[in-house]
Amino acid sequence: MNRRFAVLAVVVIVLAMASPALAQEHSAADTGKNIFQYLGAAFAIGIAAAFGSLGQGRGLAAAVEAIGRNPGAVGPIRITMIIGLALIESLVIYALIIAFLILA
Repeated sequence: MNRRFAVLAVVVIVLAMASPALAQEHSAADTGKNIFQYLGAAFAIGIAAAFGSLGQGRGLAAAVEAIGRNPGAVGPIRITMIIGLALIESLVIYALIIAFLILA
């Protein structure tokens, strides 16, 4: 078993070392990615996720407080909270899609 593992490890190392030799060269028409594209995408998704989670936390806290004050209105409050959380989460997903479009 140890010999098989050693042979497998050697094969993986040799293939990993050979992969840069098989890499395709960039053509003249390929402009490449700018570092600011990566930074912009990371900034967009980071800000969207941070403020989306803050919004979800505040919305959930307000819904729990409202249910605590009026337990008889659990149904409408719960439905409104779930719709609001879904809309907030969709904004974060839109930011993720925009980040992917920046990198495309």
